[in-house]
Amino acid sequence: MTNFLRQPNGLVIASTIVAFGFLGSRLLGVVRTSAIADTFGMSPELDAYWVAFRIPDLIFQVLAGATLGSAFIPVFTRLTKRESNEKAWDLAGNIVSTILVTTIILCLIMLIIAPWIVPLFSPGLGEDIGREKELTDKAVSLTRIMLLSPLFLAVSGMVTGILNARQQFFLPALAPMLYNIGIIFGALVLAKQWGIEGLTIGVLIGSGLHLAIQVPGIIRTGIWSRFKINLRDKAATEVRRLMAPRVIGLIAGQVNFVVTTTFFASKVGSSAISSITYAWLIAGLPVALFGMALSTAAFPRMAEQFAEGNSEELSRTISRVLRTMMFLTIPAALGLAFLRDPATTVILERGAFTSADTALTAAALGFLCIGIIPQAGIEIHSRAFYVLGNTKTPVLLTVLALGINILLSALLWDRMGINGLALSLACASWTEWVILYALYVRQEGYSTQTQKDLMSFAKFAICGSVMALILGVVLPFIKDGSTAVTWLTLLIGIIAGAIIYLAFARVLKLPEEQEIRKRIQSIIQRF
Repeated sequence: MTNFLRQPNGLVIASTIVAFGFLGSRLLGVVRTSAIADTFGMSPELDAYWVAFRIPDLIFQVLAGATLGSAFIPVFTRLTKRESNEKAWDLAGNIVSTILVTTIILCLIMLIIAPWIVPLFSPGLGEDIGREKELTDKAVSLTRIMLLSPLFLAVSGMVTGILNARQQFFLPALAPMLYNIGIIFGALVLAKQWGIEGLTIGVLIGSGLHLAIQVPGIIRTGIWSRFKINLRDKAATEVRRLMAPRVIGLIAGQVNFVVTTTFFASKVGSSAISSITYAWLIAGLPVALFGMALSTAAFPRMAEQFAEGNSEELSRTISRVLRTMMFLTIPAALGLAFLRDPATTVILERGAFTSADTALTAAALGFLCIGIIPQAGIEIHSRAFYVLGNTKTPVLLTVLALGINILLSALLWDRMGINGLALSLACASWTEWVILYALYVRQEGYSTQTQKDLMSFAKFAICGSVMALILGVVLPFIKDGSTAVTWLTLLIGIIAGAIIYLAFARVLKLPEEQEIRKRIQSIIQRF
C-alpha cells in the first residue's frame, strides 16, 4: 500500500481518491452553504457567526496547516525512506502532542481575550443598523463556543497528514464530508431550537466527526503509545524549523482572507460579510476540486522523489500536475464566471435568501472568479518549494499578497463595495502566483519542460476563450427568470461548456483531453 504511487496509475488513483473526497466534501459544502442560506439568509446574526468562525479557523489553519503543508510530511517521509519506521512514528507522536498542547494553550488564551480581539476583526459589525454592541457580543459568545473545534481539528489534521504520508487517502477523504454533515445538521435541525447557536454547535459536531472517522486508519500504528513531547529530538527540531516561516505565511494568508471578508466587509454594511463569504465558498469549488485535490495527492510522492534524490522525476511530476490542474481549472473558472447568476440562484436562493441577496452575491462571485486560476496554481507551486525545503519564498510572497490586498481593499471598499474587495483578492492572488511560478522556473532552470507548460497554458486559454465566447453569446437570450429555467440554464451551460472546451482541446490534440477521454471510455467499458 505504501508504494502504490510508484505504480503507473498510482498518482491517478491517488488523485481520484482525493478528488472523490474533495468532490464529496464540496458537494456537501454546497448543501451546507445552501442550508445556512435557507435558514439564515444574510441576516446580521449570520454576520456575527462568520466573524466568530474566523478565529478558531485561524488557530487550526496556522498550526496544522504549517505542520502538514511544509514540514511534517517531507521529514516523516525521509525518515521512513532513509532511517526507520520507529523514528518516523516517534516523530509523529511528538508532533501530534506538541500541536495539541499548543492548540489548547492558544484556545485558552483566545477564550480570555475574545472580547478585545473580536471587535478588531470586524470594526463595523452592525454599525449601520444600530446593533454594533449586540452583534459584537454575539460574535464573542459564538467564538468562545467554537474554540473547541480547533482541538478536534488539530489532532485530526495531523492524522490526515500521517495517513497521506503513508499514501492512504480514503479515510482522510471522508473526514471533510462528515465535517460538513455536522454543520448541515446544525443549520437544519439544531438551529430550529437554538438559532445561530445551533449552527455553532453543528460546527463542534462536525469537528468531532472529522477526527472520529480517521481513528480506525491509524489505531494499529501504535502512535498512541508515542504521545510525548521531546523538544530535543532532531527530526522534531527540523519540523519546527520548517514550520516557523510557514506559520508566518499562514498567518499572512489568513489575515489576507479576514481583511477582505471580515474587516473591510464589516465597513461596507449589514450582510456584506455573509454575501462575500457565500461568494467565496462557491468560488472555492474549482480550487478545491482541481487545485487542492491534485496537489494534495501528489505531495507525498513529490516528497518521496526528493528524498530519493530523483530531481528530474520530481520536476516532471510537478509539471504534469500543473498542466492537468490548469486544463481543468481554466474552463471551470471561465464557466463559473459566465454562469454566476444561475449558479448562485440554484445554490442559495431559497428560504431566507432572497433574489436581492442573489444579485449581490453573484456580482461578487464574478470578481472572485478572476482569482480562481492563480489560487489553484499557488497550491502546487507552494508545495514544490516546501518539498525542496524552501519555505521562505512562498511565505514572503504570501506577505506581499497581503500587502497588495490591504492596499487595494482600502482603496476600493468604499467605491465598489464587496465587488472591490473581491477584485482585491483576485489581483493579490495573480501577483502571488506569477512571481511564485517565475521564481520556481528560475530555481529549476528554464527548460523544455517549462516551454511545454507555457505552450499548454496558451492552448488551454484558447479553448477556454472559445467556450466563454459561445456561452457569452447564448446565455443572455435565456432570461425567463423561473426556477425551472434557471436550473436548466445552469445544467445546459455546464454540459455545453464542457463539450465545447473538450471539442476544441481535441482539435488541438491536447494530451490532457486524450487522457480524460481514455479514462471515461475505460469506465464506460467496465459497466
